[in-house]
Amino acid sequence: MIDIASEIAKALREYTDDVIEDIDEAAKEIAKEGAKRLKQSSPKKSGDYAKGWRSKAVGKKHIVHNKTNYQLTHLLEKGHATRNGGRVEGREHIRPVEEIMIKDYIEKAEKAIRG
Repeated sequence: MIDIASEIAKALREYTDDVIEDIDEAAKEIAKEGAKRLKQSSPKKSGDYAKGWRSKAVGKKHIVHNKTNYQLTHLLEKGHATRNGGRVEGREHIRPVEEIMIKDYIEKAEKAIRG
């Protein structure tokens, strides 16, 4: 005789595993696409800063970061003071990409949950 409770639990485990796998794959794709978008939208004086965007996996998380010039991200995004007392206006390039990535992640997670 088949135990209905164990069959339901087994089906739920399989569903959960599939959802987790789909969400992890979506996070990987979105991080790669985010790094690509940041390379295009970043300020380009010499081009080194824009070329430094990478995505990497840290455990189960996928992180987008600037490998070469991480010190500049806040200064370029928010602006900064100059040596002679002036001010350089920030060029917002990270936040718009972050918002797109969040929206895409939510859409793909919902799609994975729906099946």
